[in-house]
Amino acid sequence: MLTWSGRTSGNTRRCRPRRRTRPVSRRGTRSRTQLILPLAVPMALGLALGVVAAVSGGPARIAVPPAGAQAAPIAQAANDVAGATLDCELIVPPNPLRAVGLATPYQLTGPGGRDPAASGCTQANPNLQAFVQATILNPATGRLWVYEPLVITAGTTPAIAPVKPRLPGNAVVNLMVGFNGNNLRLAAARPDTLARADCVDGLHGSLFGQVSYCNSVAFYAAADWDIAAGQLRIPQAGRSPQAGQPCPTTRSFQLVDQDPSDNVTTKYLLTAAGRTAQDSPANAARLPAAASINNGSDNALLDDFILPALGCTAFTAPDLSAAGRPGTSQTLDELSAAANQRAPIALVPENDPMTLVNGSPSRPKTNLYRLGVGQPLVEGGLGDWRATGPRADTPANFCADILDAQTAFLAANQARFSARPSPVPATGSNLFTFLAARLSASFTNLGCASFGLKNTVSLTQDARGVAVAAAFSLVPQAPGGQIQQNTQPAPTPSTPFPSPSPWTPWTPWDTGWGDAGYAGFGN
Repeated sequence: MLTWSGRTSGNTRRCRPRRRTRPVSRRGTRSRTQLILPLAVPMALGLALGVVAAVSGGPARIAVPPAGAQAAPIAQAANDVAGATLDCELIVPPNPLRAVGLATPYQLTGPGGRDPAASGCTQANPNLQAFVQATILNPATGRLWVYEPLVITAGTTPAIAPVKPRLPGNAVVNLMVGFNGNNLRLAAARPDTLARADCVDGLHGSLFGQVSYCNSVAFYAAADWDIAAGQLRIPQAGRSPQAGQPCPTTRSFQLVDQDPSDNVTTKYLLTAAGRTAQDSPANAARLPAAASINNGSDNALLDDFILPALGCTAFTAPDLSAAGRPGTSQTLDELSAAANQRAPIALVPENDPMTLVNGSPSRPKTNLYRLGVGQPLVEGGLGDWRATGPRADTPANFCADILDAQTAFLAANQARFSARPSPVPATGSNLFTFLAARLSASFTNLGCASFGLKNTVSLTQDARGVAVAAAFSLVPQAPGGQIQQNTQPAPTPSTPFPSPSPWTPWTPWDTGWGDAGYAGFGN
């Protein structure tokens, strides 16, 4: 999500010229991973896992080192602070996919093990806070839960010990990690922790930046099987009663920015002493003076700001860290988007700053990121409707679609969004001006001008640089500078859930025009 940090090796978040971050080296010994997969994993999925191993030069552990009425504003991302770093490390506890590991705090520390206070890598520093989110599936029943593992500053103890969740014995757990700074590297106290949990934070030493994940491929595979079997039913996103249009998802061009599907919806409680606790009603009652902290997130923007403004609701599941109250998660948002979003579908593009390697597009790194959020690989295979044509899955078309769809969406909802608070008051005076500034910066950070496209947003800023007004050009564009003559989307499947074949389970990213995801490699 665009919240204007200075990072450039991952997703750029500040409206200023980029600077190149030095390459990050890796260290440690690789171990063989053990994926938790359904017994009848299809050949297509197996080949997709082979792609993961191939691009990493090893097993699926990809180059990770051992060792209320109004939503609260989204956390402001990192600013340059004299003498402080914008990069940190997060120590993953042993057995992070099990109940005992979920209830064991993650530890935030400085890069290379530097002292947290000296590096600024503390949970008390809003610019460098880290967050973890788990989504849990019982593959035997299709039931879903969420849980928010706690992150503490290394060397401290939790303000209140985390709740240990009760999980079914066959639970499949997905972990997503978000960060408010530039680059967060995963580390672990035990050499095999990250490998056994299939944790990924980048490709060959090139970090995604703020985002990392564990066990995503196994989780989405299990979810696919349950959807195909009718055990897991993803609710319809519905239509906005105010706008009369389909409610947006994380794969809607009306919502996405330069780096779609990034960061989590986790919130923690932070005490004046800098100690953290899970954000639950019981903990809030015990810590009445504690502040709520959160991750600058596209998902929080959708769930806490845009959907409520449109009268829509987010996909939720019981939160095991908060006495079972309904909770959102990045992964739930992705499942909803996969089931509900119709063309054009916004997938992580190859010009996403998070997936660049040394400033250049990288298909392997883009695909590695897409695996983490259950999206189809770039040009998934024969019959993939994204590979050719006017809706091809290309950086140029991503730029054209985000400009055309989001500009019209913001213009149509200007009054509605202007009445809502800004997720980041330092960027926009309200939700509308924030979104306009975010779209304008995405145009620059994606390099859309290089495709012959023009920025559709004209911002008015006050003396502090806060966007206070915006105007738009609504002329449709196409890459190459041509006016878009045909803006009709690709055909929409007649049913939201296609029937599975005997061997290949329906995947939520299969849109009905052929096997557009992992299955494209096996058919």
